[in-house]
Amino acid sequence: MTFAFVAFAAILLQTAPYAVPGEATVDPYTASDANAGAAPFTGDGMAKAFHGQDGIHRVVDSFVTINFADPAISDIFKSHDQVRLKRTLFEQFCYILNAGCAYTGRDMKASHKDLGIQNADMNRVVENLQKAMKTEGVPFAAQNRFLSKLAPMRPDVVER
Repeated sequence: MTFAFVAFAAILLQTAPYAVPGEATVDPYTASDANAGAAPFTGDGMAKAFHGQDGIHRVVDSFVTINFADPAISDIFKSHDQVRLKRTLFEQFCYILNAGCAYTGRDMKASHKDLGIQNADMNRVVENLQKAMKTEGVPFAAQNRFLSKLAPMRPDVVER
């Protein structure tokens, strides 16, 4: 009975990964690793530089906490489901770093739509990610390689 339930839950998450327990529901979308916005690194070097999945979790937790507390950009984040954001960012980073994860979140364009993000906001988000990676002890070269994967995903920004 327990195995059947676990198998059913796994199938349900693959076909409708819109929210897991503790998250608010979101509109349906098609889940795909392609939604992560970048191809994963090859080999395990980048995953090791981030200290594996545990390190990636710490980077994401720190990154999200910093963004929610940052008075310069917290308004962008205040309406977001922090539980879902942490999960999907972890999946995205883990997938891109080739640390053994699949990405079940929305595509980057849909994720950032209508947020009113400006250039200064994006710069601040990058600075906050750098802080989180530095705190985890991710080598500077690995930080730059990772940021170079994320840079092309930059959402459309609002010019003022």
